[in-house]
Order: sequence, then C-alpha cells, then structure tokens
Amino acid sequence: MSALERALREEWGRLLALLVAQYRRVDLAEDGLADAFEAAARTWGDRPPASPAAWLLTAARRRVVDRLRAESVAARRLPELVVAAELTEAAQRTMADAGETVVDERLRLVLLCAHPSLPREAAAALTLRLVMGVSTADLARLFLVRTSTMAARLTRARQSLAGEIFAVSSGPVLAERVAAVADVAYLAFTAGYAPGSGVDVLRPDVSAEAIRLVRVLREVLPTGTDLAELDALLALMLLQHSRRDARVEDGRLVLLPEQDRSRWHLDEVAEALDLLTPLATAPPAPFLLQALVAAEHALSATGGGTDWSRVVARYDELLALGDSPVVRLNRAVAVAEVDGPLAGLDALSGLTDADLPDHRLPAARAELLGRAGLVAQARTAYDDAVARCGNEAERAHLAARRLSLDAGTDDGRSG
Repeated sequence: MSALERALREEWGRLLALLVAQYRRVDLAEDGLADAFEAAARTWGDRPPASPAAWLLTAARRRVVDRLRAESVAARRLPELVVAAELTEAAQRTMADAGETVVDERLRLVLLCAHPSLPREAAAALTLRLVMGVSTADLARLFLVRTSTMAARLTRARQSLAGEIFAVSSGPVLAERVAAVADVAYLAFTAGYAPGSGVDVLRPDVSAEAIRLVRVLREVLPTGTDLAELDALLALMLLQHSRRDARVEDGRLVLLPEQDRSRWHLDEVAEALDLLTPLATAPPAPFLLQALVAAEHALSATGGGTDWSRVVARYDELLALGDSPVVRLNRAVAVAEVDGPLAGLDALSGLTDADLPDHRLPAARAELLGRAGLVAQARTAYDDAVARCGNEAERAHLAARRLSLDAGTDDGRSG
C-alpha cells in the first residue's frame, strides 16, 4: 500500500473532521480535501512528505480559503454548521502530525452523518463517503445506482445537514445517536452481504468498509460508553463476513449447508466469539441475539454442529423484542431443521406477500415443500421466487433448485 493510499484509508475521516470543525461547511471541507489528495497524487510520486497528514491538511486549507474568496461575491451561501468557538479555534491550530489523534472531531463527524433528519440509505452512503473516504463512484456501484444518482443523493444529504450542530451529545441522546450509527453501519453491511439486484453474489468490499466503520466508532466513543451492542454488532458482522469466500464457487451461490467450512476465515470467527464471551449475561438485544445465532453456525466450522433448537430459541427471543417478518421467516427455517418441513411450513403460514414482497418467502416455501415431497406446489413456489428475484446469481440458484425437483436430485436440505 502506497503512502497516499494509506493516508486515504487512515486519515481521510480525521482530516475531514478537522476541516468541518474549522470552516463549518461539509461541502467545502470535502471538496478541499479531495483536491488535496488529487494534488498529492500528482506530486508525491515515490517520495511522500515526512508527515503526509500535515501536508494534506495544509493543502486542503489553502483550497478551502481559495474557494471562500471566490464565493465572497456570491449572493447565496449554504448555512454553516453550528460549531463551538473553542472547537473551531482548536481545529485552526491543529496540524495533524503523524502521531496525533482527532478523536472528538471524528466522533462528531460520525454522529453528524447519522443525523435523524436523513433517510437511513442516505445516511449510510454519506457516512461511508465522509468518514471512510469511499468514492462516489464506488458508492454508486455498491448501492447499485448510477454515479450521477449517487452524487445527487449525497448532495441532498449534505445540504440537509446545513445549520445542524457539529457536537457530541451525552447520556440518552448520545446512546440514541450511536444506535442510529449502528443501524446505518449494518444497513451498509447488508448492502454488500445480501445484494438485492445485479450480477454480484456478494460485495465483500462494502461489507468490509461497514466493519471498519464500527471499529472506528468503538475507538472514538468517550471512555465509559457502554459498548455491548456495538461489540455484538461487530461480532455479527465478523461471523457473517468470515464466510465470504465459501459463499461463492465459480460465480455460483453456495448456501450455508453446502459451504466448505475450511474456506471460512477462522481468525474472524475467533475474534467474534471473543467479543461475545463477555456478553453471555447481557440483556437480550437485537444485534446480540442475531450474533448468537451466527455463532451457532460458526461452531460447525470448528468441529461442532449447529444446535437448531438453540437457534429457534434465539429467534423466539428476537420476536419477543419486536415482531419482524424476516425473523419469523428465519425461525420457520430453523423449526424445519428441528421438527421437519411440515412444521416449518406451518411456521410460515402467518407470513404474507405484503410482509415480504421479494423472493425470500416463496423461496423458503419452495424449499420446504420440496423436502416434504409436495413437488407440484414446490415448482409453483420456485416459479414465483424466480420471478421476484432481482439478483442474477440468486435467480440462477433458484432455477437450478427447481430443475432438481424434475430431475429427482433434490438433496432435501434448506438454505
């Protein structure tokens, strides 16, 4: 990794937070920093400066000042963020040398990007752009939209933040905002882990960025903050992400029961299990319970097997926290593993297309109907699932499962 690539990965969020604190405008700060990185790409070559972060910050400040001078004659300006005077002064003094950490400013930026005024999808994209430095073009690819569409979405998100407070709350308000960031991170993660359309089976690069976001958030939160749910979220992400290489074979989707466990990243499984161990007595919470379900599957990679009865119990706990069609669907699949496909179909009976309008419900029903020997009904359900599925790899998998019914090669396993 070159010095410039390392700076982009490690320093983008820090430097942008400093510029936002000093100049009070997200758009100016982002444009100035982007220009600084472009200048570095032209001039550094194989001889980067002794302090890349300080060089980039100085270059970005010069470009922001030039922009402000040019705008001084403009009739309209975006409202500035509300930034405490002492923070602005500190940002003006800071040169961000190689050993400096800008914890408070980064946390402010993370919380600003997850502002409750933003739709979750916009907040996820804006967080990856501003905090992690993911390019607009990459975001467009990851969220399956055109670059122009993503650029417009980001512009609207930035504009909606104009005049907001660039600050770190405390107490319940901070906990609420941190929970919003966690939801944004998991939304970004699932955009890579379970793409809804397109040709990719999965996009592990966006999932990896979401994991990095959670690590940053855990790092910058004030000492004494309860990290239990963030630790559970990180464990859940790591457990799911650890299976990325085994989920695809020759461009074909490979479901959990058929995956080669030797291709799982066991170091990530181990890290996740270490995170979950202290949470054994923690109160039930959504990310924790989902992580515990994933951990049951992870044990099969280390010589054990999935305890489906415990999985059903975890899903029951999740439903006790709040009804969710997705949880009910997953619970039905687990019930089928414990009590057979007819019991699983019975557990699915309360779900409707209005609850789950995509392909997941008919796909699960088709699997269980096939296992129960109800082949004609299974074919119909597979046809419905194929028609609703927008991801090409998943659609090919479903079509192959339907053909296996005609060939009599169904292996009797669910996904």
